[in-house]
Amino acid sequence: MATINRTTQIFRDFDLAFSSHPNTEDLAVKRDAEAVKQSLRNLILTQYYERPFHSEIGSPIRSLLFEFASPLTVNAMRRAIIDVISNFEPRVALDDVQIFFRDANNECTISIQFRVVGLQSTQQLDILIERTR
Repeated sequence: MATINRTTQIFRDFDLAFSSHPNTEDLAVKRDAEAVKQSLRNLILTQYYERPFHSEIGSPIRSLLFEFASPLTVNAMRRAIIDVISNFEPRVALDDVQIFFRDANNECTISIQFRVVGLQSTQQLDILIERTR
């Protein structure tokens, strides 16, 4: 029996916008890098105890947004992002995490550079977090 050795994997997740496919009217699907980007965004923006029965999944990013923007806060945010990605997203090889604060607007931009396992190209995900209160 011949076996197929596949070096690349196809990652699929359903689109959290719950849009429908234009032809089949099924739930739309995100593939490969877009699916991983959606997963990363969800992991980073999830707070602890937000997922039932999985209180360990999450990050303190939203609460750190209310702290004074100092190098210690930036390091704490960066460490939290690296920890949540390395612990809960095995499809990602992390390259760099950069955080930019804008004090005037009480917001920060998180820029994550990573490679999807099985794909050669480097991907970038930018997340804007702003204070809503």
